[in-house]
Amino acid sequence: MSDPRISPATYVWEPTTDFLAAKYGLPREAIVRFDVNTSPLAPDLADILESGFEPPLNEYPPSDYAPLVDAAATTYGVRPDELLPTAGADEALDLIARASLRQGSVAVVAGPTYAMYGIVTEQRGASAVQVPRLGPEADFGLDVDSLAAAARRAQLVWLCEPNNPTGASEPPERIGRLLAVLESQAIQDGRELPLVVVDEAYAEFTQRTVLPLRRDYCRLVVVRTMSKAYALAGARVGFAVATPETLTPILAYRAPASVGTVSAALAEAALRRPEIAAANVGRIAAQRSRLIAELTAVGWQPYPSVANFILLRFRSPAEAASVADSLLVRGLVPRSFAPEHPFADCLRLTVRAAAENDRLIEAAQGIGA
Repeated sequence: MSDPRISPATYVWEPTTDFLAAKYGLPREAIVRFDVNTSPLAPDLADILESGFEPPLNEYPPSDYAPLVDAAATTYGVRPDELLPTAGADEALDLIARASLRQGSVAVVAGPTYAMYGIVTEQRGASAVQVPRLGPEADFGLDVDSLAAAARRAQLVWLCEPNNPTGASEPPERIGRLLAVLESQAIQDGRELPLVVVDEAYAEFTQRTVLPLRRDYCRLVVVRTMSKAYALAGARVGFAVATPETLTPILAYRAPASVGTVSAALAEAALRRPEIAAANVGRIAAQRSRLIAELTAVGWQPYPSVANFILLRFRSPAEAASVADSLLVRGLVPRSFAPEHPFADCLRLTVRAAAENDRLIEAAQGIGA
């Protein structure tokens, strides 16, 4: 058993906007969050908030979330019994870890990537084995052979595609190749297939998905969210998508009514109005291209990205920290990385609205290379 005296791994949240405004002596409205990968604009769903809710807010939401599930099933092209609504994608990750990992279990993580995979793994008393992605010359792609070798003794494999924080996308065919190797290994070794989780939080920005692969690899779970392209981060709605047999043990760990009535109604409406997300993705893609071009002209080094953020590399961790400080005093908040992180010499910047990006470009021009 784990030692109760040792604190469990925890996710370190970004400081609040109010805290940053007070720290840097700026008005709250001067702070722009380039660090949280959220949408610069909220969706126009005022009619949903102004109407009544069924069931009313004094009652619990229906346990099957049928309207929400139906909308998601139509959007993702899956059956309703292949969907598990969750309170954001993070609840899906936590439920998956709770259902599949035990003390002494092993999970493989293709990193650098979203920190939550390692955290929910370690909270179960399991080990998170990091398998480095390929370098920038290979677009930070998956090292399929190394992943397969590490997964030979693992119960779970965590993948993020497109990946955070690199912004790179893996072709579904390469993930299919990995799944085929994992299946061949499991048959050869006479062991159960490892669960493979593909977090597709940014899939709407690529119009690509590994969902069809669940028909060939029964232990595949795809995680989706309403937080990014649908701009509903504050509503906290996500989904785990898998075959019913794979979902059943995960469902057993979900608390009742974890998605609130208002959140479910907003998410359902957004899914039934795909033009809202499509327009948001289009705006962000245009601004992403502009930001990459303008920051490159300044002499900064942004990597290609298909998501709603870009990763920039500087000459050293000290230079990255200096640029971050220069941005912060202007009220522009970048995502930086700890000294021990592989991207300690990088900053990650969310793509915001045009006027906010103007401020970032102007600041970059003032800071220089």
